[in-house]
Amino acid sequence: MSHEAFPLDTDASNSVNASAKKARTTTILRLLQYSALRLLALFFTVAVGVYVTVLIANMGGYVDEIRRSQIREGVTMSVGLDPEFRKLPEETRNSIIEEKVRIAERRYGLDKPFIIRSFTYLKNALTLNLGFSESMSSDSGSRLVKNIILERLPSTLILFGSANLLLFFLSLSLGLSLSRHYGSFWDKVVLAMAPSSASPSWFYGLFLILLFAGLLGWLPFGGMVSAPPPENPIKYGLSLLRHMILPTLAMLISSIFMTIYSWRTFFLIYSSEDYVEMAKAKGLTNKMIERRYILRPTLPNIITNFALMLIVLWTGAIILETVFNWPGIGQLYFKAIGSFDIPVILANTVVYAYLLAITVFLLDFIYALVDPRVRVGEGSHN
Repeated sequence: MSHEAFPLDTDASNSVNASAKKARTTTILRLLQYSALRLLALFFTVAVGVYVTVLIANMGGYVDEIRRSQIREGVTMSVGLDPEFRKLPEETRNSIIEEKVRIAERRYGLDKPFIIRSFTYLKNALTLNLGFSESMSSDSGSRLVKNIILERLPSTLILFGSANLLLFFLSLSLGLSLSRHYGSFWDKVVLAMAPSSASPSWFYGLFLILLFAGLLGWLPFGGMVSAPPPENPIKYGLSLLRHMILPTLAMLISSIFMTIYSWRTFFLIYSSEDYVEMAKAKGLTNKMIERRYILRPTLPNIITNFALMLIVLWTGAIILETVFNWPGIGQLYFKAIGSFDIPVILANTVVYAYLLAITVFLLDFIYALVDPRVRVGEGSHN
């Protein structure tokens, strides 16, 4: 009997290995299928969003009419300054003007219907063929949209990266602290101050400029560094920090109380769960309870907020950067909208859309890593 058991054990082991291999293969195929469908859906969403931006930026084609009027006015003025041109017969002058207008319109693609040009804009945007700006240039004189954006991006990342990281970690820690002291004096203060977040950061920025720059003269009105910029790296850094104080403070005042209140309420919900009360009854310390039973189940939400915060850094803040004359992406976007510079508008939009789509895609897998209840592609929690 003992000799006959060995083949049976071997067969059972082979069967288990085959089942495990089949399960791994099935899981890999399911993940690949889910990833492909998810990426396709996200790409379709990006394409729709970018095309809507094309239509809005062109005002349904009305911007083309504005551009044609500007071209005709510019050509008429330039040729009118030529004394020889004024000596020509009126019919010849009109013919020369029309020819120059046609050449200029062809250069901007205005000789094609707007519907065709809209899909050309869409294709170039989705393939990140950002092209040339129609009315703007970088400090070095380049009209490449890529160079214009890359020149402004560091300024936005420095200001909004510092302010948003400070806001995120400060509100997270204070929110967790307030959840331990529900109903305390500081909890009531935060609750009372939460409606102050209804006002945007630029609104507080105006008052801060009036107080600290206008009345007291302690801080600069705006800009990124003093003029002329200090050549010494240490003095340059100190000047940069001095110019960052007011816009950073404006963003913190605008968002800090509501963000703390949101985190505090979120942590309170998890603090009232039965398993938390059971852990307290077992004698676990408060730090251990927070780490195991409050922070761990809320980790997906914390990661989501942090990831989306990083993505928002790309856009900057249009009005805030304009108020503080901060040379970032937001101010660039504001100028592009004012001058109907469609390539720059589309470049900002499509890069943000791609970053957001990639973040949403990766978050699904990050959730599965930090929370074993999440199964990628199954759409359910086990």
